[in-house]
Amino acid sequence: MLDILIVEDNTEISALLCDFLRKENYIVSAADTGEKAIDIFEKYGAKLIILDIMLPHVDGFAVCSKVRENSNAHILIASARTEKNDKLKGLNLGADDYIEKPYDIDILIAKIKGIFKRRYALEEMVEGNLRLNTVKQILYVNDAQVSVTEKEFELLKLLIENKNVTLKKEYLFRAIWGSDSDSELQTLTVHIKRLRDKIEEEPKTPAHIITEWGVGYRFE
Repeated sequence: MLDILIVEDNTEISALLCDFLRKENYIVSAADTGEKAIDIFEKYGAKLIILDIMLPHVDGFAVCSKVRENSNAHILIASARTEKNDKLKGLNLGADDYIEKPYDIDILIAKIKGIFKRRYALEEMVEGNLRLNTVKQILYVNDAQVSVTEKEFELLKLLIENKNVTLKKEYLFRAIWGSDSDSELQTLTVHIKRLRDKIEEEPKTPAHIITEWGVGYRFE
């Protein structure tokens, strides 16, 4: 999964931002159209999207709406459109924040660091009787350590990060195994079953990992 996806049709701004963020050790990709942004996100996912509004063909509002169908990735709109109605539209479509161009890049970097610190730098994630040590990749169920593979841990972590949001099977597969993986989609089904066997009191009637038939899975 990408750390940051930059959606910006100004190639100079995009390249500059990519350079700054990569120096901060973020995994970054960029798209100069809404179509490319959606394609990259569906293939790889991203923890944070820096999203311009004024894009050719598919605009930033449409990208925001599309992302919000299946993900709660942090969306930061960065736009020269400063009207109140534009800001309200972006926020109502699911954006987490809206900043105006031109922005100070140092302030933007600080804001990004704050987002990652709050949302993704937690050493432990706790959900009910589940506890995940994200540094050592250890899973505890009812305070007892449970053996999981790296992929099982990553899958559970991704589902918890998107709690109550149904994630498409294709998105989960690409995010965990990568679009170039030789594995098949059935691999996801197998891993979901293994996770349920390890975390659910009744694996056949799961309370945590819920199947949305024909779509994918969500964590509750």
